[in-house]
Amino acid sequence: MSTPLPCPQCTLENTYHDTEQWVCADCGYEWQDADPALESETDGDELIVKDSNGNVLAAGDDVILIRDLKVKGSNTLKKGAKAKGIRLVRGDHEVDCKIDGISYLLKAMYLKKA
Repeated sequence: MSTPLPCPQCTLENTYHDTEQWVCADCGYEWQDADPALESETDGDELIVKDSNGNVLAAGDDVILIRDLKVKGSNTLKKGAKAKGIRLVRGDHEVDCKIDGISYLLKAMYLKKA
């Protein structure tokens, strides 16, 4: 059996493998071994981030939001908003970008390459 993976939703490591999927004992989230939500993969020092369509993103790419996103303490980011010149960062939010002059950390699963 594989070593326990941290939960992609709450990032805690109290997980177990249940027949065909992983289960987080803390938040109850369930996911498959090859869950698309785990789009960041590390290979040594190289960071590979894939967008919602499976395209590999690179630093400096332009991306577009594929759905409306609620932002705490601010207005909603609208579907179709474009971010130019992204930066890739490690963590649960892989993309650092500016939309309408405001910096955001976004998950790549809500973006597509422009």
